[in-house]
Amino acid sequence: MSRVILFDLDGTLVDSLPDLTAALNRTLGVSLTEADIRPMVGDGVAVLVARALAFVGRADDTSLPRFVADYEANAAVATRPFEGMVAALDRLAAGGWRMAVCTNKPERAARALLDGLGLSARFAAVGGGDSFPVRKPDPEHVRATLAAAGGGTAVMVGDHRNDVQAASSAGIPCVFAGWGYGTAAMAEGAARVAATPSDLPAALVGLIP
Repeated sequence: MSRVILFDLDGTLVDSLPDLTAALNRTLGVSLTEADIRPMVGDGVAVLVARALAFVGRADDTSLPRFVADYEANAAVATRPFEGMVAALDRLAAGGWRMAVCTNKPERAARALLDGLGLSARFAAVGGGDSFPVRKPDPEHVRATLAAAGGGTAVMVGDHRNDVQAASSAGIPCVFAGWGYGTAAMAEGAARVAATPSDLPAALVGLIP
């Protein structure tokens, strides 16, 4: 049976804070910093926009669609893979791993980002936050993404408690991305923690047959 890695996107594969912050600032007409936005990421765009609005003390029903339109058009302006990630993906592919993306970001925005960075061809499937009826931490998001990737024995790699919880509930191990946006406490329940993308190949050894 083939081995599959299900990668979270924001804070795991790519550092998207610059473009998320810029799109929020344009949409809301504010000057939030990346440090402000960092703890807001991980639960999908609706929650991200709601948290940003709460942070600035505003309520605006039109912000979400305006943010989505702006972000989709500018998803890969300043966003880049984390240092060492592309080399790690190359090593994993050479080692026989298939890969897919399992993210709470809307699928269209996720695909726009991957296309913009030239990464799309590396992944057998993209399971976005709106691809299925549920999203992480629901384990069905993990299972549906794995099925879309052709099935197999899987490992989750992510930087948020949603990744750890979804993987655990789906009965698969999770490697916590220690370089990402999540706090150290979010790694609780993960099978292993990788400090950097370069550590991923070693961290995955022995997790599945």
